[in-house]
Amino acid sequence: MSEEKDYSADSIQALEGMEHVRMRPSMYIGDVGSRGLHHLVYEVVDNSIDEALAGHCDKVSVSILEGNGIRVMDNGRGIPVGIHKKEGVSALQVVMTKIGAGGKFDKDSYKVSGGLHGVGVSVVNALSINLKASVFKEGKIYVQEYKQGKEQYLVKQEGTTDLKGTEVTFYPDPEIFEALEYQYDILATRMRELSFLNKGLTIIMTDERSEFKNEDGNAPVETFYSERGLSEFVEFLDGTREKLIQKVISVEGEKNGIPVEVALIYNNSYAENIHSYVNNINTHEGGTHLSGFRRGLTGTLKKYAEKSGMLDKLKFDISGDDFREGLTAIVSVKVQEPQFEGQTKTKLGNREVTAPVSQAVSEMLNDYLEENPDDAKQIVQKVILAATARHAATKAREMVQRKNPMGGAGLPGKLSDCASKDPAECEVYLVEGDSAGGTAKQGRDRHFQAIMPLRGKILNVEKAMQHKIFENEEIKNIYTALGVRVGTEDDSRALNMEKLRYHKVIIMCDADVDGSHIQTLIMTFFFRYMKELIENGYLYIATPPLYLIKKGKQAKYAWDDNQRKDYVDQMKGSGSESSVHVQRYKGLGEMNAEQLWDTTMSKENRTLRKVTIESAVGSRQDFFNADGG
Repeated sequence: MSEEKDYSADSIQALEGMEHVRMRPSMYIGDVGSRGLHHLVYEVVDNSIDEALAGHCDKVSVSILEGNGIRVMDNGRGIPVGIHKKEGVSALQVVMTKIGAGGKFDKDSYKVSGGLHGVGVSVVNALSINLKASVFKEGKIYVQEYKQGKEQYLVKQEGTTDLKGTEVTFYPDPEIFEALEYQYDILATRMRELSFLNKGLTIIMTDERSEFKNEDGNAPVETFYSERGLSEFVEFLDGTREKLIQKVISVEGEKNGIPVEVALIYNNSYAENIHSYVNNINTHEGGTHLSGFRRGLTGTLKKYAEKSGMLDKLKFDISGDDFREGLTAIVSVKVQEPQFEGQTKTKLGNREVTAPVSQAVSEMLNDYLEENPDDAKQIVQKVILAATARHAATKAREMVQRKNPMGGAGLPGKLSDCASKDPAECEVYLVEGDSAGGTAKQGRDRHFQAIMPLRGKILNVEKAMQHKIFENEEIKNIYTALGVRVGTEDDSRALNMEKLRYHKVIIMCDADVDGSHIQTLIMTFFFRYMKELIENGYLYIATPPLYLIKKGKQAKYAWDDNQRKDYVDQMKGSGSESSVHVQRYKGLGEMNAEQLWDTTMSKENRTLRKVTIESAVGSRQDFFNADGG
């Protein structure tokens, strides 16, 4: 037995701030993958935006440098460079190397700030292999460089300048990050967002990496600027949707000392699209400001609808969700001392924010509804339609629920079930068409493989009302075959997984454009109404081959054109190419049962692609962009 080490006071490590950041980076930036890498940029840009919020900056430039470095420059006041009384070194060095140091804690310096915790730029410094800070102040240039958060020399003056502001250049540390390549689109999306949230601010984005330069050798440059702010943001988000009302409803003002901005519009879709921000930080999980928005919207619209008499004939209640169907909205507040959940700031907790937002939304909507009676009628009719559809969906969902199997009886007629009753062992193939379904039934292993043929393209759940989804025969059969229980009225998409009959649900479609469309529609249905299957890793895509290459008795399958070419070259050898026969499969139905088993259903030979939330989202976006949806 090994000798135990003494556990004493000396065993306790007291890490300094920067050391702790390097040892536990995920506590500060979320993770050390691509998300955390891009978060470094946001932290530095946040400092420049805070200067803009304080009225001292109107231009920020962000550049991706050769070697995946980042340069952020603003024309603000510049970080102070004088000697810090307590620390005895330049304030610039304190800001760059001390966790918790910064002007954001002084209410006189910044009225509001996104970087409240004071860890931003010092964390970036700690996680960078190299960082250089340059301050342009009072006609002089002050610089200091750092390696892994440690200063290399004292702040020094280096020439003169007509500029004012701060420039930070850094290269992420490869010892820390799993991913080191910056994605231009990810950064550009955030810069565009910031320009909408800060009207009048110019943000210039440049990619100076050689592989992304134009044909003439120049670096791509994109400028983001918004004159109207949130109204333009809503128009941008709602650009491809059919409008229910033509004009964006917006308000900007201060309530109880809290600046509030709201913009919204209604469209003819069946989903809500609401984004909330606090001090320019996207609060993905909402919080008290979003609660205030919903309260103000629901209360005001319901009061107007009741007063108009349009709800008199309804025999059921309207819920808050009904008022938000087809709504695109942005809620942005500025809070002096925001209380976030952790450094990543995903949810606002300040209770004093709810009432001002609710009041601002209520006043805005009251004025708009009174001045635009035709639009008001359109909105209320949309709400009534949503409530009616929800009521119909409840009945349809109950019908699906009643058809769910308690045992073998009551399963859909087209389902060819397997013998095993162990969900961990069982798998079901959702197959495109009866023809391919018949072949799959002949070729499967009946012990653990079930086959469920689907007729053509299933319903596009993104464009259908909810009750139509639950009334659809193919979708009802999927619920019944899988044995899952549909969610409640409060959360219609929550799934009860206790009776799930298969732990592998495999989508098997033709390897052509139509097959790809059908595959995406099925995947979209699971993403919207059975997301738990994806989250638990139960949904897969089967990948049938595109070609069969034969020469005499020799045969090989190819899944793409490159593989086909390689196999043809191998088989041709010294003989002629005409002796090699290439068959392209237009569909699964063209394979016989043995071929389908060998290539797509046998555990030894098949290739299954697990569907993740990210891949489902990406596939849906590609499909609907191509489809014009």
